[in-house]
Amino acid sequence: MIDMSLKRVLLAAAGTVVSGVTLAATAYAPMAYAQEEVIGAPKEGEIGLQPPVTSLAHELGNMHNYLLTPIIFAIAIFVMVLLLIIIFRFNAKRNPVPSKVTHNTMLEVAWTLIPVVILVVIAIPSFRLLYNQLEIPKPDLTIKAIGHQWYWSYVYPDNGNFTFDAHMVTAEEAVAKQKNVIRLLDTENEVVLPIHKNIRIQITSEDVIHSWTVPSFGIKHDAVPGRINESWFNIEKPGIYYGQCSELCGLQHAYMPIKVHAVTQEEFDAWVKDAQGKFDKAQPPAASNEPVTPAPASQLAAATQVQPAN
Repeated sequence: MIDMSLKRVLLAAAGTVVSGVTLAATAYAPMAYAQEEVIGAPKEGEIGLQPPVTSLAHELGNMHNYLLTPIIFAIAIFVMVLLLIIIFRFNAKRNPVPSKVTHNTMLEVAWTLIPVVILVVIAIPSFRLLYNQLEIPKPDLTIKAIGHQWYWSYVYPDNGNFTFDAHMVTAEEAVAKQKNVIRLLDTENEVVLPIHKNIRIQITSEDVIHSWTVPSFGIKHDAVPGRINESWFNIEKPGIYYGQCSELCGLQHAYMPIKVHAVTQEEFDAWVKDAQGKFDKAQPPAASNEPVTPAPASQLAAATQVQPAN
């Protein structure tokens, strides 16, 4: 009788724990976006690249799936076959006296030329893809992404020049505000962009090198302090897309995600109107009032200057 009561208590406790775990897990599931499809996010059981939604991502995916992957498999299989031949045909038992051959002209030419041909085959579509990434068509919208340790700031210069920060939503914040978020990917403010528009993005940093990366867009560009990198994309369908900083930028590198919400033009216009009243305007760089002093002459120039004769 005591054993049966103990078993019931343990089963009840286990059920409570399972229910609690399930409830906690929902706080980090993308259920809040049931009305909006979450496309650019990792999903359980999937392999390969995320679904492409831009022309650049389609081109990148085709190159990966139909060029690089077959070449990788062919090289791996070829090397494995060679290893098996060597293991079974040229082992010490079958060849007690090793071969003294040291040179084979045709073999040396082959293992030099074949890799060159493979690299040329890979290089041609690679150059085309790089060109398409950097040759920006006439933009319909420009945004700026600024990397910080460890979050992103965004500026909309074409829509009132407002700016906002996008910090990651932590587990504690999600529980406190009862938000349904995807762990390590959701941000407090999301980048809202219209679909079917050529969007130019200018990327820079204020401290160290970061990297603005959204896999579904086919975009991965470094944010370098003192320099502006540019790229572009045209989103094909509305939805939620995620990315992360892809450059090792310090202690909290894993906690500066990117969240993009692609919407129709009408929804974007309504969001811009609300954002203009919600967010502050970006401030221009402060101009320095200090007088400009001429640069001192170098020591080398001073040392080589010809002195007039007395």
